[in-house]
Amino acid sequence: MRNIIDATTESVDRARDPRFGADGLNIVVATNREASIAAAEKVASAYGRGESLPLAGVSIAVKDNIATLDMPTTCASRILAGYTSPYEATAITRLRASGAVVVAKTNMDEFAMGSSTETSAYGPTRNPIDPERAPGGSSGGSAAAVAAGIVNVALGSETGGSVRQPAAFCGVVGVKPTYGRVSRFGLVAFGSSLDQIGVCARTVREAALATYVMSGADPYDATSADVPVPPLPTDADAKSVASLNGVTVGIPSEYFPASLDAEVRARCDSAIAAMRALGATIVDVSLPHTSLAIPVYYIIAPAEASSNLARFDGVRYGPRAAEVADLRSMYDATRSNGFGAEVKRRILIGTYVLSHGYYDAYYRKAQSVRALIARDFATVFASGVDVLFTPTTPTPAFRLGAVTDPYEMYMSDIFTVTANLAGIPAISLPIGRVDGLPVGGQLLARHFDESRMFGVAEALETALGAGAHE
Repeated sequence: MRNIIDATTESVDRARDPRFGADGLNIVVATNREASIAAAEKVASAYGRGESLPLAGVSIAVKDNIATLDMPTTCASRILAGYTSPYEATAITRLRASGAVVVAKTNMDEFAMGSSTETSAYGPTRNPIDPERAPGGSSGGSAAAVAAGIVNVALGSETGGSVRQPAAFCGVVGVKPTYGRVSRFGLVAFGSSLDQIGVCARTVREAALATYVMSGADPYDATSADVPVPPLPTDADAKSVASLNGVTVGIPSEYFPASLDAEVRARCDSAIAAMRALGATIVDVSLPHTSLAIPVYYIIAPAEASSNLARFDGVRYGPRAAEVADLRSMYDATRSNGFGAEVKRRILIGTYVLSHGYYDAYYRKAQSVRALIARDFATVFASGVDVLFTPTTPTPAFRLGAVTDPYEMYMSDIFTVTANLAGIPAISLPIGRVDGLPVGGQLLARHFDESRMFGVAEALETALGAGAHE
């Protein structure tokens, strides 16, 4: 019992270390030491009574757009400064019920709009591997929290790769479950047809355990799926995934363009060779509409964002502008001052594509192409392919401030947005380093086939061993 309380105390004290605060790596934006230790005491008591708690005493960090009762939920935005939710996300409730203890909220791109955690109202987060580089985004704080050793497991959210991309940049595991696998209740909405709560973790096993604990239908989320949740992974499962005999791995040509960083390609080739050595059958496949994924995503996501963020007006949420002449002026001043540049850019794009005369030309057409992207995946999986393997990102982590062109920043998600558009599960895991910077490899699977995906990922993780971090 004492070990659970002591472990939580140590974890929350690490989260409060100035090295990880605003004057350091800027990973952690909120803690509540008293609440965390009190929660640990309850877990220790329940564990001592013999209750089944698969995550007993595991410290969890949580992205700042996932609602918690005991810490603010600000989405790293001035417009929600100081806001504390009156309810808690279902994912958090389920993690707590399994014995996990929330010890910190983590920095992020404002309203999850970014790929570098540089758009936060709290300032940018720095990558623990190299503080001069970005940790990725928008869940950069969560990936960095795991990489820095603050916690072994952290929650993030995914709309277009916002868990997997920072996981790749920080050298940790990042999971996006199937759309509907994990309840979105309590996740502040960005793109409702794309958003999913995901997990950053030190290992595949830890990521799988947290994912399954959170999974299952939720009456508070109509988009949550009523499908069976796989059993929690055990130590015995590791032996069963030591071989990939009978597993077919597809290598989509569109994810290995001539422009792909040569060193990233080399690390991917080594990972493919490792899976072949484990008995996997490697086949070349094509996902022909991949090139359209970025423009499709950056029509659909901003359109949904413009609708979802309309509620942040100074009346229903957040501080409102003072000394204004009328209601319209108050709305204008509140939103202009409350939102950062990237959020305003996406709201404007979304409003434009949904406006009269442009809805059919842009939004409806984008949804049609989205269906083609999903069909590409369905066709490949129907051909007998079990999982797909790709690089997670085109390059390792870039320097803070180095990417100023929005389009160039958007292209950092070129290999991840497709999984969100199609709603399929995907995982990034470390497969090596280039000039000391982590490289991530990505596995994608059929809808609700996380078990297969985790099995292949764990086998690859084991085969690469320490080489995944060298």
